[in-house]
Amino acid sequence: MAYRLSGPRSYATSTMTERFDCYYCRDNLHGKKYIKKDEKHVCTKCFDKLCANTCAECRRPIGADAKELNHKNRHWHEDCFRCAKCYKPLANEPFSARDDGKIMCGKCGSREDGNRCQACYKVVMPGTQNVEYKKKVWHEECFTCFECKQPIRSQSFLNKGDDIYCGPCHDKKFAKKCFHCKQPITSGGISYQDQPWHSECFVCRTCRKNLAGTRFTSHEEHVYCVDCYKTSVAKQCNGCKNPITGFGHGTNVVNYEGHSWHEYCFNCKKCSLSLANKRFVINGENIYCPDCAKKL
Repeated sequence: MAYRLSGPRSYATSTMTERFDCYYCRDNLHGKKYIKKDEKHVCTKCFDKLCANTCAECRRPIGADAKELNHKNRHWHEDCFRCAKCYKPLANEPFSARDDGKIMCGKCGSREDGNRCQACYKVVMPGTQNVEYKKKVWHEECFTCFECKQPIRSQSFLNKGDDIYCGPCHDKKFAKKCFHCKQPITSGGISYQDQPWHSECFVCRTCRKNLAGTRFTSHEEHVYCVDCYKTSVAKQCNGCKNPITGFGHGTNVVNYEGHSWHEYCFNCKKCSLSLANKRFVINGENIYCPDCAKKL
């Protein structure tokens, strides 16, 4: 806390014209200077010897002719009332009194008792630009990104343990990378087959339609909407001539010598018997069961 004294003071002295004795030495004070202390009249010699306060700094008596300063029952010569750090006279200046008894000017008191920067450990002076975070304080220029070492200032930042990162460095070092564009995903995003994607990157390879929240399928690490998969990727059933997508009715496929069928289309051309997992005979593009093949 800073205090300000009104200035040095002197004890009231006067002279006597009638017989008047010193309380201590009984010396006649007629025509002499004296001091009135605690309703007692004391000559200057006895005052200096018996009544004067002791200076808290130099430990010598503060005589009747000296200017005296006091604060909380402590006393100083005017010239002794100085900052314990820089020795600046404080008779008419704001000051702080420390618990150890030292008197300091405002600047030195702030340096001695002020918060210290978490980076450089120097005192953060009141009124200077600083950053407070989690009950700790930094000089503004000392509050820097752990990665790029640049001051954060007014930028947003994130912490990782005790380390502080600017937004771009945090994303570069810790954010998940999009499976498609390999750039950091800073917000949102979706996951497919345990891989993270930007929502704007999760689009059909052919028509570029956004696939978030819609039906889609994948082929050779690329994703397709249903329509594009049917027309551009899916094999055509050798039986019904429709694309084999795995959507809707039936998902099993029969492949033979470069041709493919829906399982439900892999039937005898003549008797319509399902030939999945059975012996069959191919004649041209048609398939037959062994019995029907014998009758041909």
